[in-house]
Amino acid sequence: MHKFENLAKRVIVAIVAIPVIILCSLLGGYYFFALITLISTMSLYEFYKLAENKGIKPLKLVGIITGILINCTFVSQRMQSDILGKIFNTDLTLNFLYPQFQLFTIILIEFVLLVLIVELFRKQGSPIINGSVTLAGVIVISLCLSTLIGLRESFSYAFTTQSSFSTYLLKREYFEDVDKLSGWTIASIFITIWICDTAAYFGGIRYGKHKLLKSVSPKKTWEGAGFGFVFAILAMVIMKLVVLSYLSWVNSVIIGALIGFFGQIGDLVESRFKRDAKVKDSSSLIPGHGGVYDRFDSLIYISPIVYLYINLIVLA
Repeated sequence: MHKFENLAKRVIVAIVAIPVIILCSLLGGYYFFALITLISTMSLYEFYKLAENKGIKPLKLVGIITGILINCTFVSQRMQSDILGKIFNTDLTLNFLYPQFQLFTIILIEFVLLVLIVELFRKQGSPIINGSVTLAGVIVISLCLSTLIGLRESFSYAFTTQSSFSTYLLKREYFEDVDKLSGWTIASIFITIWICDTAAYFGGIRYGKHKLLKSVSPKKTWEGAGFGFVFAILAMVIMKLVVLSYLSWVNSVIIGALIGFFGQIGDLVESRFKRDAKVKDSSSLIPGHGGVYDRFDSLIYISPIVYLYINLIVLA
């Protein structure tokens, strides 16, 4: 009975959350930035709470503020263009903007130095472990999720700077629809993750016999993982047919495979953290799902991989 009650809660939350996530993905801009920043901030907070269960004392406030600033760097071109454009009452080109990588580097260096200075005078736990976990949380969660913001933003610049993608857009008369392509690319990533998780869950229940990694996640099976992997590929192929016509068949299959494989790796990584911290969920914030980190652990691991593949291969 408890299993079905938990499933009912998961379904209700999904009915409410999925439309919001898809809508923010399609709207893009500051809406999507706000969504990912919220997910990133809550996940990072829960990561630090897991560490505290081990007796570690991470610098939560410093880490969270830095995480938000890193989120901002991936939308920095839009921010600079909007803010400076209004101040100087002119349209700005990329040549007048501070590079995203430069801003990110400055923030990361100052963050590391600040952590070292604070731990120099702090008298709680091990300075090495505290500082390492504080830094790891920002890199593992804030930076990885920020790449999803970067992917949503990159299309606006790709069609003016990347030759092959520009040619495609020119032939397809998609210049006015670049934002739609970007939005549906992000939405497709979410949808593929959800389908992968659902297929792995029910495939494992129905056919699961061989444990995948019993020491980390006793309920996961190779059969369930296989179902998730196959359905992730099918999901991305369907998205290519329906809304992502700019993707080749090969790229749609590869992206689906990346999501199907690394998404489940991300789930296992977080399960390993929770087992080490001796907790079932990262929090109880989302009914039936646990914490925010629990719900988006796959997305955290997938985001930088898909970001790099689309930017370096698809848009190149």
